[in-house]
Amino acid sequence: MYPASLSSHTALPQRLPTTATRFWRPLAVFVPAVALLALLSIWQLARDLGRTLTPADMASGPVSQPLLLASGALTAIAAALYLAGWLRHGPRTLTAGRVAIWVALGLAASAFAVRWYESSQIGPGMGHIPVSNLYEVFVVFIVLTGLMMLYVERRCNSAGTTVFVLPVLCAAHAFLFWYGATRGAGAITPLIPALQSYWMKLHVPANFLAYGAFSIAAMLAAARLVAGHRFLLTRLPADAWLDEAIYRAIAVGFACFTVATILGALWAAEAWGGYWSWDPKETWALVVWLNYAAWLHFRMLGKASSITLAWWALVGLFVTLFAFLGVNMYLAGLHSYGAL
Repeated sequence: MYPASLSSHTALPQRLPTTATRFWRPLAVFVPAVALLALLSIWQLARDLGRTLTPADMASGPVSQPLLLASGALTAIAAALYLAGWLRHGPRTLTAGRVAIWVALGLAASAFAVRWYESSQIGPGMGHIPVSNLYEVFVVFIVLTGLMMLYVERRCNSAGTTVFVLPVLCAAHAFLFWYGATRGAGAITPLIPALQSYWMKLHVPANFLAYGAFSIAAMLAAARLVAGHRFLLTRLPADAWLDEAIYRAIAVGFACFTVATILGALWAAEAWGGYWSWDPKETWALVVWLNYAAWLHFRMLGKASSITLAWWALVGLFVTLFAFLGVNMYLAGLHSYGAL
């Protein structure tokens, strides 16, 4: 299951497997499967609309919410299967976990598409891409992070990376359920004027690609910090693999975050009349950007050890988490539509 070439005592190969770099076969199945499930769900909703459902019923997410619940349950099952298979070197258990997480991500992606349709059926001017509040963007985060997680597993040829990242997805689902149950956040509401912009469709996905990449980098960093333990020598990729994967995840996240920040400034100029207002959300976004810019600087110049960089990447997740959620909880500002 774990070839000797991935032992923590081996060097990083100069070339990655061509099957991983040229074509990711599971994605070719995932995309049409998600599209089919979403279309079937939308077709069923269209049939029920006017018979057993009214436009007002659509605000509760009659199909998208159950899809998300099923996705969360399957993610928890996948985490348990991955952990059991990883600890016991059980290929069949790992395969079952891998299937479970692919299905879970498919359900979440389908819920995203269905929620978009549900919003469009409530009334005039209601249809919008579901990235307008914390509840909706967490679905985006789950799907994007999950896909990146599975891609990293494919590239490293090790389930160990997924074992470390899956808790992030479980935590995201747990937050989603708590937020929906206690704050009624699952309900579809009209967009506030500031969000009625095409910039939202660009800024938010770019941001959450970055958040997903930073989360994966942090979890891989956690794996790197414990990789020297005897028990884990054959259960994690080589140290060099992990170091390179952390670097690539942060580099991708930094590029996406830079684009998202520029798009956010353009959006702010249109919505509020200025590119930068030192709003708490903007200030903390700058802190996150500077943090990862410094990480990349020290790594590229070789001024920090691999262990130092791993700790830095792990702590960086908490900086990012505060910028994402902590600001909404403790600091007031223009980004009130993301408040907890």
